[in-house]
Amino acid sequence: MNIVVEHEVELRLILSPERDVPVPTLFGYRTDDPYAVHLTFHLGSGQPVHWTFARELLIEGVFRPCGHGDVRVWPSKAQGRGVVLVALSSPEGDGLLEAPAAQVSSWLERTLRVVPPGRESEQLGLDDELAALLAP
Repeated sequence: MNIVVEHEVELRLILSPERDVPVPTLFGYRTDDPYAVHLTFHLGSGQPVHWTFARELLIEGVFRPCGHGDVRVWPSKAQGRGVVLVALSSPEGDGLLEAPAAQVSSWLERTLRVVPPGRESEQLGLDDELAALLAP
């Protein structure tokens, strides 16, 4: 059975130290893709932008800077509240997004209750698939 854990969060796209814009974002986690998180950004352009990256990267990024290359995540403070910063890089451009740490942490806790760390491979059914392939 596939379980989906979703939560809408309003992120802030940081354009400069003085300017940012709200970005409604759907955080998604699916047990049929247990190692990944899926973020869908609604930028008002008609077509949402999708990013998928390792759940472990987001979990670690809530506590300390992590990631290399296309996705980097780190905790910070903004106006006296905890935030998680997510830097995304692609050939089309770069973006720095700010998310409320409490909402991200709460959503991550829900995903961890559904699939605890280290148990992701159990969701893939690899043992059953391998047994079927090796069966006479």
